[in-house]
Amino acid sequence: MLSQKPELLAPVGNVESFYAALNAGADAVFLGLQELNARGRASNFTKPMLQLAVKKAHEKQVKVYVTLNILIKNRELDQLIDVLSFLNALKVDGVIIQDWGTYYIARKFFPQLPLHASTQMGNHNSVGVNFGASKGIVRTVLARELTMPELEKIARQSKAELEVFIHGALCYSFSGMCLFSSFAGGQGANRGICKQSCRRIYQDGGEQHAYFSLKDNQQIQNLQKLIALGIHSLKVEGRMKSADYVFQVCKAYRTAIDSPQKMEFAAQMLELDMGREKTAYFLGGHVSEGITDDPSIGFLVGQVTDVERKAISFSSSVKLEEGYRIRIRKSTDDEQLYVKLENYSVTGNMYRVPADLSGKVTKGDDVLLVRIKTQSFSSRIGNVNALPELKKQPLKKQEIRKSLRVEAGKTQTPMLLVRIGSPDWLPKLRFDDYDAVILSYKRADWEKFDPQTVVHQQNKTKIRIELPKFISENHLDFYRNLAAKLASSGFSHFFISHLSQKALLPQGVKMSCNENVYVLNDASARMLHDEKISEFTYPLENDLENLLSMQNKQGIVPLYFYPELFYSRMPVKVSHKGSLFADENNKKYRVQVKDGMTIVYPSVPVALFHYRSQLEKNGFNRFLIDYSGEVITANVVKRILKKFLLAETVLPSSNFNFKLGLK
Repeated sequence: MLSQKPELLAPVGNVESFYAALNAGADAVFLGLQELNARGRASNFTKPMLQLAVKKAHEKQVKVYVTLNILIKNRELDQLIDVLSFLNALKVDGVIIQDWGTYYIARKFFPQLPLHASTQMGNHNSVGVNFGASKGIVRTVLARELTMPELEKIARQSKAELEVFIHGALCYSFSGMCLFSSFAGGQGANRGICKQSCRRIYQDGGEQHAYFSLKDNQQIQNLQKLIALGIHSLKVEGRMKSADYVFQVCKAYRTAIDSPQKMEFAAQMLELDMGREKTAYFLGGHVSEGITDDPSIGFLVGQVTDVERKAISFSSSVKLEEGYRIRIRKSTDDEQLYVKLENYSVTGNMYRVPADLSGKVTKGDDVLLVRIKTQSFSSRIGNVNALPELKKQPLKKQEIRKSLRVEAGKTQTPMLLVRIGSPDWLPKLRFDDYDAVILSYKRADWEKFDPQTVVHQQNKTKIRIELPKFISENHLDFYRNLAAKLASSGFSHFFISHLSQKALLPQGVKMSCNENVYVLNDASARMLHDEKISEFTYPLENDLENLLSMQNKQGIVPLYFYPELFYSRMPVKVSHKGSLFADENNKKYRVQVKDGMTIVYPSVPVALFHYRSQLEKNGFNRFLIDYSGEVITANVVKRILKKFLLAETVLPSSNFNFKLGLK
């Protein structure tokens, strides 16, 4: 099967990396402005710098894609409009987005902007890709958790360009579905300031483990398969990494793409990317060994042989040079000790390096190379004062914001919804206590589900059927057939976890969106209204200030739930099964497996009942109690419902970000 050569897409976090990507032969780069992008800690680019970068890249026939791949809070809509207007005038080659509100404003007011669906959008099957294509999204960045057979099926059916990550760091959770960083302190992964909770050490039964720290992705061995599938763009992760990394990795893949006979040489080049151990992950079927015990980066080059008062010595068969950076990996703890190789001496394989590490380092500690200096790259992009002024279209932001308003109508009535994750909850509920009951079951439960039972038929107008966040390509027909079967039995209202799941439902049913279809702003609420969504649910990581700032108040506010902090296809080996494990602040968590997904929950719920009166005064009157992450105990339903009715707090519980804020 002959395919055209794919695009090699390089990460750019600063000017040096930009030049490194160009010099290494990248066909395109992706980078962010200093606002509204998912790598908020990278140096990123000012608007004038981006203007110069686009000019220089286009002179070399290199495309520039700009990341706007975060969730937008409501008060950021004006800023978003300004950024989209600038990118539209600049004529960038693509804008990478996550938020459906960003999509709505871009498509309605800047229709010439080419839009790419970020991996944060959670597209993992052909239905997701083709739904995006039907909305004018020209490219989809696929989830990293796909197997090769799944990717092959998606590639055959795709109506849009496909982009696949081929190298770099991996997140434990599905991108776009991680709440751990947000829960641990309001720094949302979906907002570009992830605390990397999956890289941290956790306590379990007196033992310490990096349970969720994945090895780095490397697809050099699958490269020819990806090319044969016609994957349009091969993406290297790493906007937070050095220019040396960008050059080394992109040069290696450039070599492998252009000269397949040099594949072994390219693989050797990748050994010096200074990352973690490597895995081909799901694409290579290398899942069971995907976790690394050492979450830090570095290439092992030797061991410490001697520690003096102001110097260390180590042996290494790798030739090291002035300016390289090493890390000492201690055998006793995970403290990070870095040393720059300056004024060192070498005798044979023995290096003696000036470093005041006495008492911190011991003989036998590992020495890892973490940075090399292959060549220097300029940090100057050009004279920003000589730039021509861009011709932007006139904007009336007030009118744009006004157009996002959705009239709720006078008929909106207060509602209390409850979600359950198992049929075992049904005997504990009184349907009369709720306006709707959402069934969020496992596949095995749906296979045994009898729509004709008395309890189901008597309450079918209240029952909502919820689809899961992840539906593999192999299970699309299962859920399509399930929806058709249930609709024919009178269950006419469905909750979807991804907007594309509309395509799995039969004609004529009602559709609502759960909290996984993010509505943090009025633009995304308007988007869902235009998509004929009956009800939507505000995100779990939302905060009160953002909620109150919205014009569109007809959504469902979750008031009691156990948030899915990690939602992963990757199995994890917790030592003491069924027990809790703890982070460095002694916050406790538990693991559950559902339909092959590893889900990490906090040990205590989020409970916001005491905000109910304030919310009602401000126009919110639809609320959700979610038991899908709850462990069934005696009287829990009665106790929690009473707390809701009295608007009382639940102890112990958490407020998540509701009071302190989502950053």
